[in-house]
This record gives sequence, structure tokens and C-alpha cells, in this order.
Amino acid sequence: MADSVLILGGGLAGVACAHKLGDEGVDVTLVDRNNYHQFQPLLYQVASSQLPAEDIARPHRTIFKDYPSVTIVTVNVAAANLAERSLVLSDGRTLTGSYLVMAAGARPNFFGVPGAEQYAFPLYSVADAERLRRHLQQLLEDAMSAKGQPEPGMLDVVVVGGGPTGVETTGALAELMHALSSTGRLAEPGQITIVDRGSALLAPFSKKAHAYSLKKLTAAGAVVKLEAGVAAVHPDHVEFSDGSTAPARTVVWGGGESGSAIAQNTGSVPGRGGRLDVLPDLTVEGFPRVYAVGDVANIPSDDEGGPALPQLGSVAQQSGRWAAENILRERRGEPAKPFAYKDKGMMAMIGRNAAVAEVGKHRHQVEGPVAFAAWLGVHAMLLSGAHSKTDAFLSWAWDYFDRDHAATVEASSMPHRIAWSEDEHDVPHISLDKTGPTSTSPATP
Repeated sequence: MADSVLILGGGLAGVACAHKLGDEGVDVTLVDRNNYHQFQPLLYQVASSQLPAEDIARPHRTIFKDYPSVTIVTVNVAAANLAERSLVLSDGRTLTGSYLVMAAGARPNFFGVPGAEQYAFPLYSVADAERLRRHLQQLLEDAMSAKGQPEPGMLDVVVVGGGPTGVETTGALAELMHALSSTGRLAEPGQITIVDRGSALLAPFSKKAHAYSLKKLTAAGAVVKLEAGVAAVHPDHVEFSDGSTAPARTVVWGGGESGSAIAQNTGSVPGRGGRLDVLPDLTVEGFPRVYAVGDVANIPSDDEGGPALPQLGSVAQQSGRWAAENILRERRGEPAKPFAYKDKGMMAMIGRNAAVAEVGKHRHQVEGPVAFAAWLGVHAMLLSGAHSKTDAFLSWAWDYFDRDHAATVEASSMPHRIAWSEDEHDVPHISLDKTGPTSTSPATP
């Protein structure tokens, strides 16, 4: 197949790359172990029962149903060979492209903390979020059905990592526990603790945002533990680096990530964080026509000698599209251009009417209800598919006007998605198993 493009990974970066190439009619094969694209910024809302998993996971074949040149392959990948621009699939097949785009994402980094991999719940995929939601629901059901006080630490949660994921998860769980307690479903709410080795929450944000997030989480009843790390995770408690301990049957791990496992054995020596180092044009040095984008790549910033760009959704989307544009330039015989990231700012949700947003070149900060509304609008519009956007808006509106909505959902079953009868194919197949199905299909329903 002449000038075909092989893309590994159907996340934000891979989908953005395939979209751009598909717009130009380029033959693309998109390979992912899941049959859906997931919107990671909202994983914590799935875990806390604010949104159903289906609203942030949309099937690839639905996304690309109007792209006849894009073929979707749902399969586990055993190995990637950058020199040959090929992928070895778990079913024994080998796929090769004229170009290879590595968009394989990331995996949690437990930094060798004893017990973390065995007992902590990472929050990096839809399956992770659904596992955590079911775990919390079972504990809550057990506590609400038991007579007397729940066992010590039964409902306590330790959230590791003070970045946006940790802060948003802490805020959501603190509000959930408060709602369950205030409505009489729980005699005593679980204690939510967030821990970070740094001296402030939301470290990349301004000092004003640091103080605001600390104030709001504390007011919501959360315990904020800074300048301390996790020394060990046990089934019923956590040990901290300062020698203290906390009872908890639930540990949410948002303490760091590294490049996906497949990036470790590609023929290129992994760089910082187990990710693939790339040149300014997003190609992997020494491997012509091979690009690495999104969370699997260390993407240099515009500043010469500056740090690599952070693992953000905006970086993933823009780098995926840029890689596609460079591929198109190469096809036209033009030189590739260095990636120019457009920083649109940062946002973090802390709770109802509580959020921070830093926008514009000079990082103008907005907080409170205005930032809260902006966060809702931006994230709903970034969701893939009109139905997911509508579901999200309705769920958030219900949550806003009925403060006990999430608590009611968590106490009864799972959040339900609207039944869009005209779209039978707009349903992802979310498996909590470690391996997924194997299938090949064109991007048509």
C-alpha cells in the first residue's frame, strides 16, 4: 500500500493524527487494544459516579465512519519495530506502513513503592475508572447495610499526587462522602486524604491557585498532606515517608506516569520517564518516517534547552495533528516543520462552583463559579460525539441543582446513559480484563 500510515494508539494524539490524514484521503491503519477512544480528563467523574463510562469512551469505528481511508484494527500489540516501521500483533500478524506514528500513551509509574502496584487504583483509563467506581460502590454498600459504625478506614481514601487528577478526584470524593452523610445514608463519612511530595497542590499553576485549591479542599473536609510521599501501600493502610500512617482500603494513584510498555523495546533507547525522545519535528532520531506523539513522547518545548512539554491532552491533540501535517508535507516533497505548541492555558475542577483556570499568554487567572462554568463548557465540547456532549451537560446540570445526585447514584447502581436508539453503534465495549478482543474493520458502522 503506497504511502500508508500506521498509527499505534487511538487516544487523543492518535485520533487527531488519523483525522487529519483521513481528511486528505491518506490510507491509515489505526491500531488499538480497545475499540474506543477515551477522554482522560474526565476519568475521575466516572470513578465518582458523576458520568457513565460510555460518555467518555466513543467507538473508533463511529468516530471514523465517514473516513473510508481509515481502517480500525482492534488488537493487542506484542512489539513495535521502529527500524522496519512495523507492529507485531498478538494474533501473529505483522503490520507495516510507509510511516509509523507511535501514539501508544502512558502507564502509571509507581516508582517502586512497595504494594502500590498490587493495592493502589491507577486512574489512567476508562477501565481503571470503572474498577475504582465499582470498588468504592461495594465498600459504600457494605457500610450502609452494616449495623453500627463501619470498620476503621473502611471508607477512607488516600489520593496520591497533587496535580489536576489528584485534586479533582479528591474534591469529587469529598463531596460524595459529604452528600452520603448529610442525607443520612452514612453515619460517618469516609476521610479523603491527598498527599504530594511537593510544597503545593497544582504545582504548575500560580501561587494564588495553590492557596485557592488548598482552601477549597480543606473546606470540603479533605486532609491535605504536603511535602510527604507514600512509602508503602497495604490492603488496609498507607505508610508515608514522614513515618506516619493512615487507615485506608482505597488508594487512588495519580502520582506519575511513564511511557507505555511497548515503548521500552522498539529499537530506540527510551528517554526520561520511559518515553521516546523526539526531534523538534516530532520524528524519532535515527528512524526516518517514524513519529512519536502524545504521552509516549518527550516533546521538546519551543525554548531551546527548556524542559519537555508536559503530558497534557492539549499537547497530545496538537502533536498528533502536527505529525499528520508533517507527513503530508513529506508526501508533497516539502521539509517537515518543528512543532509549535499553542498553550491555551490550564484548568482544574475542585468542586461545585470551585475551579481554577489560567488562560492566555500571560496566564490570567479565573477562579470560582466563572472558572467552574468555563471548565464545564470546555470539557463538554471536547468530548467526542453529540450524544456524549448532551449526556454530560444533562448529568452536570442534574448534579448542580441536585446536590445529592451523585450520592443517590453511588448508593443504588451505576450512572445511566441516555438510550440513543438511532445510534446502535455508538456503544463502546469496555472490558475490565487485561486483554481485549481482536478484530479488524473499516471505519464504517
